[in-house]
Order: sequence, then C-alpha cells, then structure tokens
Amino acid sequence: MGLPLALGLLLLSALWALGTLRTELFPRFGSDTVSHALGQAVLFSIFAVMAACIAVVRRVEFPRGRSAWACAGVGLGLFLFPAALLAWAQGELSTFDRVAVFSLTPVFAAVLEPYLQGSTPSRAKAALGASLTAITGVLFLFPLSIPGSLRAGTALFALLTASFGIATANCVAVRLAVRVAERSILPMAALAAGVTAICFAAAATFNPHAAWRSSSLLGLLVIDLPALFLLFWLMPRLAASRMTARFLLAPLMTLVLGMALEAPSVPVRAWLGTLLLGGGAGWLVFAPAERPELEGLELRNTLTADSPRQPPPVD
Repeated sequence: MGLPLALGLLLLSALWALGTLRTELFPRFGSDTVSHALGQAVLFSIFAVMAACIAVVRRVEFPRGRSAWACAGVGLGLFLFPAALLAWAQGELSTFDRVAVFSLTPVFAAVLEPYLQGSTPSRAKAALGASLTAITGVLFLFPLSIPGSLRAGTALFALLTASFGIATANCVAVRLAVRVAERSILPMAALAAGVTAICFAAAATFNPHAAWRSSSLLGLLVIDLPALFLLFWLMPRLAASRMTARFLLAPLMTLVLGMALEAPSVPVRAWLGTLLLGGGAGWLVFAPAERPELEGLELRNTLTADSPRQPPPVD
C-alpha cells in the first residue's frame, strides 16, 4: 500500500482514538449534553451537505436508480444499524468486551472479500492471518467475558451481528465505490450520509437531551467530520480488510496513549498482547499489495475502458 494511503488510514484510526478519549483529553469537546442520536444526526447532516455542495460545484454526476439505493444502504450498514445494536446492548457488556467483539470486523471482512469484493484467495488468506494474529493480541489485552445471563448473551450476539454487518457493508462499499466513483466519491458519500442523518434525526426525536453547547459541535467538526471524509476517500482505494484495520489500530492507539499518559506498571501479558495486536494490524496495513492501489485518474480510466466493464480487484 502506498504511503499516502497508509498515512490516511493511520490518521483515520488516530481520529477514532481521539474520539474515544475526547472527554478525558479535551473536556471542552465532550458531547454528554446531547443524545448520541442527535449528535450523529448533526454530524451526518453537515457532512452530507458539504459533500453534496462540493460535488455540485465540481459537476459530478450523482448515482441514480439501484446505485443510489445501494449508496443509501452503505450508510445504513456502516453507521445506523451498528449504532442501533450497540445502543441496545449498552450496559450489558463492558467496554473491553465491545472492543474485543468489534476487533473481529477485519476477520469477517477477510472472509467475505473473495465473495463480495473479488479479491484473490492469497490476498484473503494473508489478511485473515494478520487479522487473527491481531485478535489474539486483543484477547490477551481484553479477555472476552462469558455472558452470565440471557440478556448479556443476546447483547453479545447483537454486537457480533453489528461487527459482521460492518464488515459486509465495508466490502459492498468498496466494490460500489470502485464502480460508482468514476470522478469523485463525494456523491456516494452525500447519499449515504444524508439517509443516515435522516434516520438518526428520527431516532433523536424519541431521546431526551439537554441544551446544545458550542463545544459539542466543535468536537464533531474537529474530530468526527475529518474522519468521515477520510473514510470515504479511502473506500475506492483500499480493500475492505485494510479498511477495517481501523478497528484494530484505534484501540491500539488508545491503549498506547493511555499507557503513555498514566505510565502504569504493565504486566508481561499486556506487552505480549500489544505486540501481537500491533504486529497483526501493521501487517494488515503495510503488507505489500499484489498490484498497485487504484488512485485518481488510474481508477477513472480503468472504469471507463470499453472492455471489459468490470471493476478490477482492489487491494
């Protein structure tokens, strides 16, 4: 993978890690005064409007018909359905359990890639091996608790479903982005974010919330909005297994930053888990690609060629 793409993925993961620790690191950026649904509705609304305006100014054609519906489905699969399942399971599982479950997303993506994205078996096997190595490290760091009740077991299943759904949506999004985004990913991003914003806004009407503060909006604009732009920019350029490496890199960065700030006495098991997690995630991100990543004009020329009109494998 090229250096700009690797840096983009690392920056995306760093923004996710900052989002997790924003209350501890930047208390002014905390968004506890508003419901999660309302915050997400505002975030995706701003992103959708910005993406649509830039696309209109650049005179980029918007997807229509089935492609437009598929773009909307990507937004629901990546953002809304996982958030709904996570909210339903809230309180039944610890934060460590949630991290462990969502770190399975790259494993699911590596398994689904040959069927949903068309990646080669060798690429899929390498991604699966790296993902399993990272998962082993995650379990060393955050051992998954055995559910002690039916409610906890159902919550665990819901999170597994969310993780599998995110992996599936990532595979579909990458394939769709390569086919649709001939000139720009922004129309696809605007459609996906717009539908997601409407659904979050509808959910927010049923959730009570306190008064909106400017610091809450500032946190969304500084951390979450750039992360969304990076996420969609990477879609047509990386395989889904690489894209989902953010579910490994973000907790790794959070862990390293927490260790640096608190300087705790770290046991050997934690060091071993950190090494396995870092090694697996690093291989998933920096492993040499079987063919160059598609970018800019190369992507557009490939898609507009007379024959064959099939998207090339993305790696």
